[in-house]
Amino acid sequence: MQEEDYEILRNEANASPERYAEWDRHRQFREEYAERHRNEPGYDERIRQEAIDREGQPGTKEEEVAPLSRHSSVSSASTSTSASSHSTHSERLEEIRTVRSTGRNRGDTVTSRASTGNILQLHPTERDPEAIRRIETHRSQHRSTVGASDGESRLTRTLTRRKTERPLPNLGAGKPFPPPLPEREEYVVEFDGVDDPLHAQNWPMNKKLGIGAILAFDALAATMGSSIFSSATRVVSQEFGVANVVGTLGTSFFVFGYAFGPLAWAPCSELYGRKPPLIIAAFGFAIFSIAVAVAKDLQTVLICRFFAGLFGSSPLAIVAAVFADMFNNKLRGLAVAVFSATVFMGPLLAPFIGGFITESSLGWRWTEYISSFMGFVALALLLLFMEETYPPVVLINKASELRRRTKNWGIHAKQEEIEVDFKELIVRNVSRPMRILFTEPIVLLITIYMSFIYGLLYLFLTAYALVFQGVYGWSSGVSGLAYFGMVLGELIAFVVIVLDNPRYARKLEANNNIPVPEWRLPISMVGGVLFAGGLFWFGWTGYTGNIHWIVPILSGLFTGFGIFSIFLSLLNYIVDAYLMFAASAIAANTFMRSIFGGVFPLFATFMFEGMGIEWAATLLGCVAVVLVPMPVIFYVFGKRIRARSKFAPAPDIEQDKRRDEEARLGSGNVAGDVGSGESTDGDANKERGLQKEKSKDQ
Repeated sequence: MQEEDYEILRNEANASPERYAEWDRHRQFREEYAERHRNEPGYDERIRQEAIDREGQPGTKEEEVAPLSRHSSVSSASTSTSASSHSTHSERLEEIRTVRSTGRNRGDTVTSRASTGNILQLHPTERDPEAIRRIETHRSQHRSTVGASDGESRLTRTLTRRKTERPLPNLGAGKPFPPPLPEREEYVVEFDGVDDPLHAQNWPMNKKLGIGAILAFDALAATMGSSIFSSATRVVSQEFGVANVVGTLGTSFFVFGYAFGPLAWAPCSELYGRKPPLIIAAFGFAIFSIAVAVAKDLQTVLICRFFAGLFGSSPLAIVAAVFADMFNNKLRGLAVAVFSATVFMGPLLAPFIGGFITESSLGWRWTEYISSFMGFVALALLLLFMEETYPPVVLINKASELRRRTKNWGIHAKQEEIEVDFKELIVRNVSRPMRILFTEPIVLLITIYMSFIYGLLYLFLTAYALVFQGVYGWSSGVSGLAYFGMVLGELIAFVVIVLDNPRYARKLEANNNIPVPEWRLPISMVGGVLFAGGLFWFGWTGYTGNIHWIVPILSGLFTGFGIFSIFLSLLNYIVDAYLMFAASAIAANTFMRSIFGGVFPLFATFMFEGMGIEWAATLLGCVAVVLVPMPVIFYVFGKRIRARSKFAPAPDIEQDKRRDEEARLGSGNVAGDVGSGESTDGDANKERGLQKEKSKDQ
């Protein structure tokens, strides 16, 4: 529709039903409306409701444009109620309502056929592809959230049967129930175009970097808290009269908290936004760190260490999602790389700090006071500077302001339609990640590899102490400096990833900004070889004490490079491959690797002392060699495996099919139209498969 058409409708806003009947005497508009909207969800129900309304209102049987009359009555009522004050405001609202009430000309809008089959009901004025992509993104986030399904699930019906069987309460004061609102979609707020300053991706870069630095510090505080206690293991064991392996539980319990925390923090961030769980978790981490510092017995130390890890896992589960909210595909890889650097450098930087503190007059308890101070600093920074980035929750705040200022209580965000059932929340966030873990070969094998890498990261806390304290005779604080070899290796890997990012960005842009997950894997192939070599290097140069100490330390260049490159590459591969199911896949991955990270330090002492440092490192190196071909296998066969997956949407595969079809049919508009049709059919089949999997969760 053109602007003149909208002007005509504005002038006819208060027309009578008879006037509407004169507009479409030959039913032309009505037939066009039915042709364009018959496939939309809820269309049949809307038509039946209009027929019922016409039967109950004499003299309106000839009314053929029910949606227009319905909206005109709403506009008229709004005009009459607000005529006494705020006339300019009312004219603007009347204009908005009139524009929204017109039939949607889908032919003039950019549809989402280029996406993975998520055809949305778009506003007729939105034509920017990037803005539509963002709408599709936060709509898919909404659909994947608990309680967001359009239909009532089988699980919901079972869990809430008692509630639904109760009689509906009266409205009160003798009032009859009001008529239903007009079509709900027209009251849903969206972002105002691609440049809407409310969207986090449109924030100034300085603001993004500031918030990113705060979140990186929050993650660093949590990861340093996981390993700073390891340097005090022997002192704690002596103070409470237990074996060293029991003292090691202080580190293991913290990492076990990492395993269970994301199962709660991830869904909370998708329901209530990123900011609330980050603030709550920072406070909880600081409080339980103080509880460890003042503990009078070992059981208090272990229990509070577990809860400190539980709260400390929040930034590990949420910060990457915040970076995804703020940065587009071209910069997201760099942002996640910075976050991953804090995750892996934290456990390696903390031991030498904890070692020197433990040896000083301060004692081991100050290792936990330091963690609590960092937690409180992170809490203060989050309270003062953190802003909400999750698009569905940003729209909730926008809808709240619109309701307050317009007094139109029907305006709402899509996220506000969610009704959360706690039991369903628990079932979905446990069952789906576990089912993805054990039914998807990509997730299972990658999780095994990443769990092994993550377990060795915490095993090194024991292995380095055995080599540099036991063999070379260094003190606890000085031996912690040996980890800087691994830190330097991780920094080298980070620089390589940063330098490689422009190449990836060019490939992404050439592919219509559709990521191909296998592009992430080459660096993990190199990292896997170097990591295995670093393990052999460390074991066979550090077990005698006759070789200069710098040689086993330099092995950390290989192991550090391997840990960082493998972890980041495979994590991005999971995200790109599973898209809307990535949160569940990462939750499963986090659970298993955290279990490995907690268990490995418990047997490290027995293995290295029983087998000898050189043969224990050889055994670990052989396992690493066996895992080296895994990224190569996925690089070659990953696309075929994803094509058979029930959870991986695979938009790159759909695009390849569309291109092949267009090439087969020839160039030109006809080929493009047929290719789009084939793509739509393929997308519809994929969507049905994904919906079938979602129904299993219900």
